Parts: sequence; structure tokens; C-alpha cells
Amino acid sequence: MTTFLLATNSVHVTAAAADYLQKRLDPAADDDIVVVAVRDPDAPPRDAGDAVNVARSRLAPFMPVTETKDGEPVTEILAAVDEHDPDELLIGPNRGTDDSDGIGSTARDLLTRVDRPVIVLPFP
Repeated sequence: MTTFLLATNSVHVTAAAADYLQKRLDPAADDDIVVVAVRDPDAPPRDAGDAVNVARSRLAPFMPVTETKDGEPVTEILAAVDEHDPDELLIGPNRGTDDSDGIGSTARDLLTRVDRPVIVLPFP
């Protein structure tokens, strides 16, 4: 059994994670998916909720656990890693908005602070 933690605040990150996970997961393997959407004060307020809805829809056969948190993304994601102890952390390279490019500051910070595999998902 593998536990995946998807940290997201956009539908683009969640869709990329669904593409990645659907190729890797086997419903018979009893893998767990935890989706943590963080309402970033600098992002549109409905982005986190939309991201959770995409996860519930696209990953429905795997029954993901979903949580929505308010606060600073790195702090909330690190707390979720401590709480859920995932085998892999899945993140987007950036917010996934039209003006985002490359690896963003949240992804860079998580890559240096998380003590387990971190998968940076490519956007389609």
C-alpha cells in the first residue's frame, strides 16, 4: 500500500496529478490518496475548492480523502505531510496560471524541506 499526498491549489495541478495517478494506481492495491488544497491568500478564493472538486471527480474510483486549508501554502503542506505521513508528495511546479512559468517558490521550498519523494507534476 502506498499513500500519496497531493498538495494543490489549482485545477491544473489536480488534473496533472489525476493523469499521473490513474496510470500508477490499482484499485486492488488499497493505495490511499489524500488531497490537500490550500487557499493561498494571493490566489483567487475559489481555486482550492475547484481543485478539490476535480480530485473528487477524476479520482473517484480511488476515493480520495480531501481537505481544504487556509494559510501559507508551505506551512500547511508541511503540516499535512506530518499528519498523513505519505510515501510520496505530489505538487505542481507552480500555480498553473497563465502568468506562471518554471518552478515556483512554493515548489522550491518544499523540495528542500520534505524528507520523502516529491513528484513535480508536468502540466499537460
